[in-house]
Amino acid sequence: MYVDLHCHSTASDGMLTPAGVVTRAHERGVGVLALTDHDTLDGLPEARACAAALGIELVDGIELSCTWAGATIHVLGYGFAPDAPALQRAIAALHEGRWARSEEIDRRLAAKGMPGCLEGARMVQQERGESGNAPSRPHFAEFMVRAGFVKDHAQAFQRWLGAGKLGDVKQHWPTLESTLDTLRDSGASISLAHPCHYDFTRTKRRKLVAAFVEGGGHALEVSNGPQVDSQVGMLANLAREFGLLASAGSDFHGPRQWSELGSYRAPPADVALLWPRLTRQEHPIA
Repeated sequence: MYVDLHCHSTASDGMLTPAGVVTRAHERGVGVLALTDHDTLDGLPEARACAAALGIELVDGIELSCTWAGATIHVLGYGFAPDAPALQRAIAALHEGRWARSEEIDRRLAAKGMPGCLEGARMVQQERGESGNAPSRPHFAEFMVRAGFVKDHAQAFQRWLGAGKLGDVKQHWPTLESTLDTLRDSGASISLAHPCHYDFTRTKRRKLVAAFVEGGGHALEVSNGPQVDSQVGMLANLAREFGLLASAGSDFHGPRQWSELGSYRAPPADVALLWPRLTRQEHPIA
């Protein structure tokens, strides 16, 4: 696809540097790209410089974590003012919370005879050229494998880091309402990320979309990577019903993972698209 509005770099939990993501997108024919790292803008300067050199149109993006009805939800913001005070305050609070979470994971693992995991996870980050964000569970898993605490990443999550396990430390994210306020105050266009990734019934998902609209959201991510056609169609219907624009992206994290840059199912032709309002000119899907 010519447009990709959802991808990640080593500034958060991706495998490639921001410049590496932009270069790979260019090689795959993407002309409009949004870098949407989790809760950080750290990768944008490097991505902008690379995009300018390659002739890609880069849209400033971010994926913010929040809560709604007891579940963690992700919201994508685009085209904001990066220095907006509301956005800077929100990112600082998320950054602090992520570090507190990593420190708690480290304490819990050390109590089970696995010392040095936070330091080791930071080492993994630094080897990959990642930013100063707190290590996430995949970084801990990689170190645990290297240290011989587990045999592989799968075992790290099955025994220690997966949902409901000792290292599954919950963070107190801001609410959906406050996150939407932050993005609106920062001049962003706002999309609800991958609505089908949440373990919701159809009724609960519709209530989420209604709350998103009430809070001032603009678009639904109708197509996310290799999402099945039936989900794309269902989300397109929700976008039509609620008068929302349609967004789409690969949700790329790295080679041979969830999906490849520029790869996702095309939204239906009759839904209004988000990206023309983000870019200098209208870019059809190739």
